[in-house]
Amino acid sequence: MSDVETRCLVLPDAEVRMAERDGRPMIVGRAIRYGSLSRELRSDRGRFRERFAPGAFTRSLQSGADVRALINHDKNLVMGRNVAGTLRLFDDPDELRFEIDPPDTTWSRDYLVSIARGDMGGVSFRFYKRRDDWERDPADGVEIRTVTEAAIDDVSIVTYPAYEDTSAALRSLDEFRRSQPAGTPLRARAARLTRLAEADS
Repeated sequence: MSDVETRCLVLPDAEVRMAERDGRPMIVGRAIRYGSLSRELRSDRGRFRERFAPGAFTRSLQSGADVRALINHDKNLVMGRNVAGTLRLFDDPDELRFEIDPPDTTWSRDYLVSIARGDMGGVSFRFYKRRDDWERDPADGVEIRTVTEAAIDDVSIVTYPAYEDTSAALRSLDEFRRSQPAGTPLRARAARLTRLAEADS
Protein backbone atom coordinates (compact mmCIF):
# COMPACT_ATOMS: atom_id res chain seq x y z
CA MET A 1 0.00 0.00 0.00
CA SER A 2 1.32 3.44 -0.88
CA ASP A 3 1.41 6.49 1.38
CA VAL A 4 -1.83 8.11 2.43
CA GLU A 5 -2.66 11.42 0.74
CA THR A 6 -5.18 14.08 1.70
CA ARG A 7 -7.15 16.31 -0.64
CA CYS A 8 -9.61 19.08 0.12
CA LEU A 9 -12.25 20.52 -2.17
CA VAL A 10 -13.69 23.99 -2.04
CA LEU A 11 -17.23 24.87 -3.11
CA PRO A 12 -18.71 24.49 -5.71
CA ASP A 13 -16.85 21.20 -6.31
CA ALA A 14 -17.46 20.26 -2.70
CA GLU A 15 -21.04 19.87 -1.64
CA VAL A 16 -22.30 19.39 1.89
CA ARG A 17 -25.88 19.85 2.97
CA MET A 18 -28.40 18.58 5.45
CA ALA A 19 -31.30 16.29 4.53
CA GLU A 20 -33.55 13.80 6.33
CA ARG A 21 -33.91 10.02 6.30
CA ASP A 22 -36.82 8.43 8.16
CA GLY A 23 -37.30 11.69 10.02
CA ARG A 24 -33.68 11.84 11.21
CA PRO A 25 -30.94 14.22 10.06
CA MET A 26 -28.64 13.08 7.29
CA ILE A 27 -25.53 14.68 5.76
CA VAL A 28 -25.23 14.38 1.99
CA GLY A 29 -22.51 15.59 -0.31
CA ARG A 30 -19.98 15.03 -3.05
CA ALA A 31 -16.51 13.79 -2.17
CA ILE A 32 -15.00 13.76 -5.67
CA ARG A 33 -15.98 14.97 -9.12
CA TYR A 34 -14.25 12.68 -11.59
CA GLY A 35 -12.18 14.30 -14.31
CA SER A 36 -12.22 17.72 -12.63
CA LEU A 37 -8.76 19.26 -12.47
CA SER A 38 -7.60 20.49 -9.09
CA ARG A 39 -6.18 23.91 -8.49
CA GLU A 40 -2.44 24.15 -9.05
CA LEU A 41 -0.44 22.42 -6.32
CA ARG A 42 3.02 23.86 -5.69
CA SER A 43 6.20 22.85 -3.95
CA ASP A 44 9.92 23.53 -4.22
CA ARG A 45 10.06 20.69 -6.75
CA GLY A 46 7.59 22.23 -9.15
CA ARG A 47 3.87 22.45 -9.71
CA PHE A 48 1.17 20.10 -10.89
CA ARG A 49 -2.56 19.66 -11.15
CA GLU A 50 -4.52 16.55 -10.37
CA ARG A 51 -7.69 14.72 -11.30
CA PHE A 52 -9.33 11.38 -10.55
CA ALA A 53 -10.41 9.14 -13.40
CA PRO A 54 -13.95 7.74 -13.38
CA GLY A 55 -13.91 4.43 -11.57
CA ALA A 56 -10.71 5.20 -9.67
CA PHE A 57 -12.27 3.97 -6.42
CA THR A 58 -14.56 1.25 -7.82
CA ARG A 59 -12.29 -1.71 -7.13
CA SER A 60 -11.58 -0.56 -3.58
CA LEU A 61 -15.25 0.00 -2.76
CA GLN A 62 -16.36 -3.28 -4.32
CA SER A 63 -13.77 -5.16 -2.27
CA GLY A 64 -15.39 -3.92 0.96
CA ALA A 65 -13.07 -1.08 1.94
CA ASP A 66 -13.69 0.15 5.50
CA VAL A 67 -14.35 3.87 5.08
CA ARG A 68 -15.23 6.30 7.84
CA ALA A 69 -16.91 9.69 7.80
CA LEU A 70 -15.12 12.03 10.19
CA ILE A 71 -15.05 15.61 11.34
CA ASN A 72 -11.78 17.30 10.36
CA HIS A 73 -10.08 13.90 9.95
CA ASP A 74 -10.36 13.36 13.72
CA LYS A 75 -10.63 9.60 14.28
CA ASN A 76 -12.41 10.29 17.57
CA LEU A 77 -15.25 12.14 15.81
CA VAL A 78 -16.84 9.39 13.72
CA MET A 79 -20.06 10.48 12.02
CA GLY A 80 -20.54 7.29 10.03
CA ARG A 81 -18.91 4.11 8.75
CA ASN A 82 -19.77 2.19 5.62
CA VAL A 83 -19.38 -1.29 7.14
CA ALA A 84 -21.91 -0.22 9.80
CA GLY A 85 -24.32 1.11 7.19
CA THR A 86 -24.17 4.64 8.58
CA LEU A 87 -22.04 5.89 5.66
CA ARG A 88 -23.16 5.15 2.12
CA LEU A 89 -20.89 5.83 -0.85
CA PHE A 90 -22.28 6.06 -4.38
CA ASP A 91 -19.72 5.59 -7.13
CA ASP A 92 -21.50 7.33 -10.01
CA PRO A 93 -20.01 7.76 -13.51
CA ASP A 94 -19.12 11.40 -12.86
CA GLU A 95 -18.73 11.67 -9.09
CA LEU A 96 -18.37 9.93 -5.75
CA ARG A 97 -21.29 10.91 -3.49
CA PHE A 98 -21.95 10.13 0.13
CA GLU A 99 -24.76 9.98 2.68
CA ILE A 100 -24.06 10.00 6.42
CA ASP A 101 -26.43 9.04 9.25
CA PRO A 102 -24.83 10.92 12.17
CA PRO A 103 -25.05 9.52 15.70
CA ASP A 104 -27.62 10.90 18.09
CA THR A 105 -25.08 12.33 20.50
CA THR A 106 -24.48 15.76 21.98
CA TRP A 107 -21.22 16.39 20.12
CA SER A 108 -22.73 15.25 16.81
CA ARG A 109 -25.74 17.54 17.18
CA ASP A 110 -23.38 20.46 17.81
CA TYR A 111 -21.58 19.78 14.53
CA LEU A 112 -24.87 19.36 12.67
CA VAL A 113 -25.78 22.91 13.63
CA SER A 114 -22.50 24.19 12.14
CA ILE A 115 -23.01 22.16 8.95
CA ALA A 116 -26.61 23.34 8.54
CA ARG A 117 -25.50 26.97 8.99
CA GLY A 118 -22.79 26.55 6.37
CA ASP A 119 -19.98 27.15 8.85
CA MET A 120 -18.47 23.81 7.83
CA GLY A 121 -18.74 23.68 4.06
CA GLY A 122 -15.71 21.74 2.91
CA VAL A 123 -15.12 18.11 2.03
CA SER A 124 -11.77 16.41 2.44
CA PHE A 125 -10.82 12.83 1.67
CA ARG A 126 -7.82 10.66 2.38
CA PHE A 127 -6.72 8.02 -0.11
CA TYR A 128 -3.98 5.58 -1.02
CA LYS A 129 -2.82 5.77 -4.62
CA ARG A 130 -2.46 2.45 -6.43
CA ARG A 131 -1.96 3.67 -9.99
CA ASP A 132 -1.51 7.05 -11.62
CA ASP A 133 -0.45 8.56 -14.93
CA TRP A 134 1.40 11.79 -15.63
CA GLU A 135 1.36 14.07 -18.64
CA ARG A 136 2.46 17.57 -19.43
CA ASP A 137 -0.03 20.27 -20.41
CA PRO A 138 1.37 21.75 -23.64
CA ALA A 139 -0.45 25.02 -22.98
CA ASP A 140 1.38 26.01 -19.80
CA GLY A 141 3.91 23.25 -19.12
CA VAL A 142 2.24 22.19 -15.87
CA GLU A 143 2.33 18.47 -15.21
CA ILE A 144 -1.04 16.77 -14.74
CA ARG A 145 -1.52 13.72 -12.57
CA THR A 146 -4.46 11.41 -13.25
CA VAL A 147 -5.14 8.97 -10.42
CA THR A 148 -6.56 5.89 -12.14
CA GLU A 149 -6.90 3.60 -9.13
CA ALA A 150 -6.93 4.37 -5.42
CA ALA A 151 -8.37 3.20 -2.11
CA ILE A 152 -10.34 5.76 -0.14
CA ASP A 153 -9.62 5.85 3.59
CA ASP A 154 -11.99 8.48 4.98
CA VAL A 155 -14.32 11.28 3.98
CA SER A 156 -14.37 14.29 6.29
CA ILE A 157 -16.47 17.37 6.75
CA VAL A 158 -13.93 20.10 7.36
CA THR A 159 -13.80 23.66 8.63
CA TYR A 160 -10.77 24.77 6.60
CA PRO A 161 -10.70 23.07 3.18
CA ALA A 162 -7.38 24.66 2.30
CA TYR A 163 -4.55 22.22 2.97
CA GLU A 164 -3.01 19.58 0.76
CA ASP A 165 -0.61 16.79 1.65
CA THR A 166 1.27 16.36 -1.62
CA SER A 167 4.42 14.56 -0.46
CA ALA A 168 3.42 11.17 -1.89
CA ALA A 169 2.24 12.74 -5.14
CA LEU A 170 5.55 14.57 -5.49
CA ARG A 171 7.46 11.31 -5.12
CA SER A 172 5.37 9.93 -7.97
CA LEU A 173 6.08 13.09 -9.99
CA ASP A 174 9.81 12.63 -9.41
CA GLU A 175 9.56 9.08 -10.76
CA PHE A 176 7.76 10.37 -13.85
CA ARG A 177 10.42 13.02 -14.46
CA ARG A 178 13.23 10.48 -14.11
CA SER A 179 11.52 8.31 -16.72
CA GLN A 180 11.81 11.06 -19.35
CA PRO A 181 14.76 10.82 -21.77
CA ALA A 182 17.77 12.93 -20.85
CA GLY A 183 17.87 16.27 -22.63
CA THR A 184 14.11 16.71 -22.95
CA PRO A 185 12.67 20.08 -21.85
CA LEU A 186 10.90 18.31 -18.99
CA ARG A 187 14.11 16.81 -17.61
CA ALA A 188 15.97 20.10 -18.07
CA ARG A 189 13.28 22.03 -16.22
CA ALA A 190 13.21 19.48 -13.40
CA ALA A 191 16.98 19.71 -13.02
CA ARG A 192 16.81 23.50 -12.95
CA LEU A 193 14.14 23.43 -10.24
CA THR A 194 16.24 21.03 -8.19
CA ARG A 195 19.28 23.31 -8.44
CA LEU A 196 17.22 26.33 -7.39
CA ALA A 197 15.77 24.46 -4.42
CA GLU A 198 19.23 23.34 -3.30
CA ALA A 199 20.56 26.90 -3.64
CA ASP A 200 17.77 28.22 -1.41
CA SER A 201 18.30 25.59 1.29
